[in-house]
Amino acid sequence: MATTKQWFALGVLMLPTLLVSIDNTVLSFALPSIARDLRPSAVAQLWIVDVYPLVLAALLVGMGNLGDRFGRRRLLLIGASGFGIVSVLAAFAPDATSLVLARILLGVFGAMLMPSTLSLLRSLFADRRQRRLAIAIWAAGFSAGSAIGPLVGGVLLENFWWGSVFLVAVPFLLPLLIFAPVLIPESKDPTPGPFDLGSILLSILTLGPAVYAIKELATEGVGVLPVVLLVIAALSGIFFVRRLLGQANPMLDMQLFRVPSFSGAVLVNLVSVFSLLGLLFFLTQHLQLVEGLSPFDAALALTPGILVIIVAGLVVVPLVRFVRPGYLMAGGLTLSLLAYGSIALTGSDATVLSYIVAFCVLGAGIGSAETLSNDLIISSVTPDKAGAASGVSETAYELGAVLGTAVLGSILTASYRSTIDIPQGLNAVDATAARETLGGAVEVASTLPGGLGVELLESARHAFDSGVVTTSWVAVALMAVAITITLVTLRSVRS
Repeated sequence: MATTKQWFALGVLMLPTLLVSIDNTVLSFALPSIARDLRPSAVAQLWIVDVYPLVLAALLVGMGNLGDRFGRRRLLLIGASGFGIVSVLAAFAPDATSLVLARILLGVFGAMLMPSTLSLLRSLFADRRQRRLAIAIWAAGFSAGSAIGPLVGGVLLENFWWGSVFLVAVPFLLPLLIFAPVLIPESKDPTPGPFDLGSILLSILTLGPAVYAIKELATEGVGVLPVVLLVIAALSGIFFVRRLLGQANPMLDMQLFRVPSFSGAVLVNLVSVFSLLGLLFFLTQHLQLVEGLSPFDAALALTPGILVIIVAGLVVVPLVRFVRPGYLMAGGLTLSLLAYGSIALTGSDATVLSYIVAFCVLGAGIGSAETLSNDLIISSVTPDKAGAASGVSETAYELGAVLGTAVLGSILTASYRSTIDIPQGLNAVDATAARETLGGAVEVASTLPGGLGVELLESARHAFDSGVVTTSWVAVALMAVAITITLVTLRSVRS
């Protein structure tokens, strides 16, 4: 049975969990301010958001393996130190390129943090029921952190400049660096697989070109570059899998994906975060730039959904004793489908209240699905391999974050750019800025004479909401496919 010290250790491990998940979404509310100050293009704006979870996703399995080999607590402390230093650099980035570079480094150090937290939980809590509760608390913090990000951003942006959203890392990491050496014992795999640099490079060549191709297709249309990038991604993925299958003690055991409880749970993890981050990407912009709410008021509008995520993640723990986890996770994804469906059906008639309700419905699904998927993933392996399994879990999470923003965000961008009607009288520079993003259009409208500014603003807001409807229907279709796969792969899995 777990001791008081172990539960306090869980509290310490929640700090980097909250921080990394907050960092995934805190930038959503800062995007309008960044757009005004740094004037990034639509592609640059998506990269500012996406490059951090993309680097995380590419490195998580490798970092999990590194933690297994050299010590999970040691890697956690190195990641915490680097993350704090780079966060300060990001806060004072002078241009969009510098901010993208800082986000890349944050992804590198964040990849050291996340597998360590979940794998250390596996070694701290040997009892299955206590471990499930610990993972429920961890998952609730992870999901809630993603939703709290906009709230934190709203409070900070109401009083400070956009760079302040990065400085929030400091108060999270200092207690971790102080208490982790005291409360958390070191753990590692006595027979780890090799630190396979070749496989890590192949994973990067799989994910990076694929996401970039999606962005190119959305912003520039079909062309030679996105096709070439997709071919590179596909070939790299094939070589990555074949390389691991051919090794006696691989960095990641691909045979795990033959286990329904593991592969199905990984899918649920990915899709859950996909739906959460995709919704937050356009919801935070709609509340500020269409409804005209301040960052703080917009963040308050998300508070009920945040609470629902936390409660749902904890309530599902006793329920899984009576209902098979596959059915509960499919039910969670169904709630996500209903949330997106309600947004698609209401369209431009949606109110702030209807968005709040939709976010609460989605939050109930995400909170329950995330808890169960992480529990199944980490319980499918022995404690010695917890780091690599945690890396897979976190990779699914971060890949879901990347795809949620890249796929749904790119569809929204493409729809916005094709729908907006630029009024006569704008010069070429202003017209280009207004066509790039809704934030750009709002900024341009503020500098125009009354009638012309109002006309541009109405056109931009209508184009954005039209894109939200299109994006939501795509999400509904994707959720339906995911629900079907979940029921097929996990229907026979027992708690």
